[in-house]
Amino acid sequence: MRVGQTDVLPFDIDPLDARLTDGGLTLTGLHEVTSTTPTLTDDAAATLFAVGVAARAAARSGRRVLWALTRSDLYAPGLEQAGLNPATLLFAEVREDKDVLAVMEDGLRHGGLAAVVGEVKRADMVATRRLQLAAMTGNTPALLSRRWRRQGVCPLTELSAAMTRWRIASAPSPRLPAPGVGRARWMVELARQRGGPGFTMELEACDDTGRLALPAASRDRATAAVGATARAA
Repeated sequence: MRVGQTDVLPFDIDPLDARLTDGGLTLTGLHEVTSTTPTLTDDAAATLFAVGVAARAAARSGRRVLWALTRSDLYAPGLEQAGLNPATLLFAEVREDKDVLAVMEDGLRHGGLAAVVGEVKRADMVATRRLQLAAMTGNTPALLSRRWRRQGVCPLTELSAAMTRWRIASAPSPRLPAPGVGRARWMVELARQRGGPGFTMELEACDDTGRLALPAASRDRATAAVGATARAA
């Protein structure tokens, strides 16, 4: 059964949402994110992708986000630039991955949070099934950030019950007409989703509301296509 619109968090990017089975991220499910490579730039992009989703979920619900991790390496100004006010965050720093998963499960079942995010290097099928069930029980989205354990082995090779699994990589920014720093770009790959195929899109990184965007050239092409359709009609 297709999930109702009230249970979905769309990206508000038509070409992206149209390729997602439910038109966005199901808010009662587990979604996984990892970096395409273990480089710092890709790892940061993957983290900020999760931040953007959590920020939009928090803005929608007016609730806080729980973030469970084993190492305190998040940069508060970076989180805020991607739309997540540190004041809305609850951190749980624990010793091991199994503790992260336990904290996530408890937070999801509580049912009073905007989203629950956890960072792990390992989570087996049993653990992800438990997170998926807890997300459904608490009507709360779960975001599992899978960190690389060793070179050459993508974290998404492990089996998972997640509804969507994403790989994020940094992409070259466009040339600017004047000196300065442009909006970062990412290569966003949906490696797997329930009920639909995967795909890859180049997108502009999260703004200060947690929203992604199509690159300018893509927006121009979309506008031109709409205009051509109108003229043909």
